[in-house]
Amino acid sequence: MFLPMMFGAGNKAGNFSQWMSSMVGRTAKSGVLVTPETAIAVAAVRACVTLLAESVAQLPCELYQRRGDKRERAADHPLYDLIHNQPNQKDPAFEFNEQRMGHLGLRGNSYSLIDRDGNGFITELIPVNPDKVAVLKGPDGLPYYQLLGEGNAILSMRQVHHVKAFSLDGFVGLSPIQTNPDTIGLTMAVDEHASRVFANGTTLSGVIESPKDGAKFDSQTKVDAFLNKFVERHSGLRNAFSVALLQEGMQYKQLAMNNEQAQLLESRKFGISEICRLYKVPPHMIGDLERATNNNIEHQGLQFVIYTLLAWLKRIEGAMMRDLLLPSERREFYIEFNVSGMLRGDQKSRYESYALGRQWGWLSVNDIRRLENLSPIPGGDIYLTPLNMVQTGKLPDGITKATAEQLNEIEAILCRS
Repeated sequence: MFLPMMFGAGNKAGNFSQWMSSMVGRTAKSGVLVTPETAIAVAAVRACVTLLAESVAQLPCELYQRRGDKRERAADHPLYDLIHNQPNQKDPAFEFNEQRMGHLGLRGNSYSLIDRDGNGFITELIPVNPDKVAVLKGPDGLPYYQLLGEGNAILSMRQVHHVKAFSLDGFVGLSPIQTNPDTIGLTMAVDEHASRVFANGTTLSGVIESPKDGAKFDSQTKVDAFLNKFVERHSGLRNAFSVALLQEGMQYKQLAMNNEQAQLLESRKFGISEICRLYKVPPHMIGDLERATNNNIEHQGLQFVIYTLLAWLKRIEGAMMRDLLLPSERREFYIEFNVSGMLRGDQKSRYESYALGRQWGWLSVNDIRRLENLSPIPGGDIYLTPLNMVQTGKLPDGITKATAEQLNEIEAILCRS
């Protein structure tokens, strides 16, 4: 017996409504319907989601094998080429990982069907639209996956690769679009309001009042002629700050507020900051450079990798090891994304760190060349040992006194004027 979305005895309706909201969206307090499709039309949401998706997709995903204290790429394993190069016949690794992370950012879940050959080896990972999958809880307490459509087939964990975002029940992940529709809906409402302001332009900028005993127009033609003449002389950039002369006791009163007074621009900026906060993305990485400086922008980029990207990578790595490796293989093999390229600083900082590592003996020439994607060189695996790293009062083995050359060099330094 399978129980759709019933993950707790007292929480059946809540979980079902949560699943339905992920399918059809929710109406925010601003009156805007928020769904993954409408939310991604917001520039800040699209920028955050695609930034995360492209950042994950550009990282090489490797299968490693432990050999004692060492590790090496398990290129001979049947799974290596699938996760590193081509997960299925249609999608290369970049597009597959990009789509998987995109589903996580928009819907909180990513599903891929696992296709195996006759020997049980995985041959393909086929992505599925999360809206077409319902999670079921079986009598064994494990998740099962129902493909919504013809047949409504139910698949076991062994047949589905599932990555979920932050979850309240441990079965279905939640995206910011599901948990914070009011925040995103407010941004959508502000954008719609701004568009209508510029599209319609029906707001009156002011009125001209005439006293009871002032001039009277006996026809609409004369009213239109007077207003047209007034607008012609005092509107537009060329007539800015011009002086108007009103007769017969008429008075001009300004009615409309400009966008700055209405805080429209500030509201749009605040919406961008709120969306960045939901996805934990530094604003400068989606083009908002208002608070970025040359001194902190590099560190903010490193913080994005450490505090935002690594959490997503750990989720994906853990799900891949659970779904793609046999229990007996997990002790020897593991899957990992290589983030060393994104953690590198500028060229000067890298070279300084390499010099320290080389000087203090924990980096060889070939280690450094490997980090810079250069091929090794003969004799480059030698590690240096600083001669001054000895106990006080002792000299390294083989050294009993200074050589004449060393004494001459010290004398030249001391006697240098």
